[in-house]
Amino acid sequence: MRVLGVDPGLTRCGVGVVEGVAGRPLTMIGVGVVRTPADAELGHRLVAIEQGIEEWLDTYRPEVVAVERVFSQHNVSTVMGTAQASAVAMLCAARRGLPVALHTPSEVKAAVTGSGRADKAQIGAMVTRLLRLAEPPKPADAADALALAICHIWRAPAQNRLQQAVALHASKGRTR
Repeated sequence: MRVLGVDPGLTRCGVGVVEGVAGRPLTMIGVGVVRTPADAELGHRLVAIEQGIEEWLDTYRPEVVAVERVFSQHNVSTVMGTAQASAVAMLCAARRGLPVALHTPSEVKAAVTGSGRADKAQIGAMVTRLLRLAEPPKPADAADALALAICHIWRAPAQNRLQQAVALHASKGRTR
């Protein structure tokens, strides 16, 4: 499975592509950041993020796009920008018919480090170890994007089985 992880943000939108299957060593295919100037008009920033993500989709051809699920923060302007960048990533994937998976920050942290409260340094260290990299990806947004992709690869099989079980249960309920 090849997954594009997206850590959404208006100024720095982390992107990372990981390939592999659960239970086997994973491989980093690419990592980077789509940047926009903080003083640019919002619409132009969103177009720049779209163009950057489209370029990643064209170059790396992922099968799935994993995006960090936006959660409520104290700073409303920060959460709005994050949500807008997240929506752009989901739109780009949907336009191509690619499935989108949303993972919460604590879910990603727990999957990669074993603790839902891990800090940025711990995430960077574990991403480096799991992908057998020489050094942690910089900036942290890039490491977070790789962590999202890793989380999805590891959790997708269980999530798929759960969805199949729920669908089966629902279909049996309709036939009674």
